Amino acid sequence: MLGWLSVLFLSGCGYNTLQQQDQQVKAGWAEVLNQYQRRADLVPNLVNTVKGYATQEREVLIAVTNARAKVGSIQATPELLDDPQAFQRFQAAQGELSGALSRLLVVAEAYPQLKSDANFRDLQAQLEGTENRIAVARNRYIKFVQDYNVTVRSFPSNLTAMMFGHKEKPQFTVENEREIAKPPTVDFGSAPAPSRDRTGSPRPASPPSGSTQSPAPAK
Repeated sequence: MLGWLSVLFLSGCGYNTLQQQDQQVKAGWAEVLNQYQRRADLVPNLVNTVKGYATQEREVLIAVTNARAKVGSIQATPELLDDPQAFQRFQAAQGELSGALSRLLVVAEAYPQLKSDANFRDLQAQLEGTENRIAVARNRYIKFVQDYNVTVRSFPSNLTAMMFGHKEKPQFTVENEREIAKPPTVDFGSAPAPSRDRTGSPRPASPPSGSTQSPAPAK
């Protein structure tokens, strides 16, 4: 009799819901990691392809390589979901890689031969598709965590959560990652607008420093 009462108490106080939602969060997290790993696997080939056409972009290439290494150094285990600080470090590392990749693609715009390379176009398409899958997986995970955290905070399921050690799980935030991933404004040699005189007419271009310019012949 006591056993049945315990079952009824637990089911009525959210125990089964907590178990179900906890499994959803873990499954959603696994899919997020899967898509992030897919992106990381693309990086070496992407870097090598760009390097073949743009070896002078050393800083950008090193930034992508280092960001990928930082991502790989973080052990993204299920236990990370119970450690807000570790989760924040994971998110920051992924955001840094997002930013480095966006800068790499912006720089690639300056190299027409690179943009026309079939291997680069294929890698770029794969990267774009992976970024879309990452967004879908993250949104699904965010929804699972929201539902779980509401259950953990709500009465009477919060009592069951405390009894069995269920705590709120950390959530993705978009502000810092969006700032990190913002592509820089790059000017690949566009000519400056000519200065104008008081009448609004363009001023003649100044001769280069050190050059001599013959005066206009008198009419």
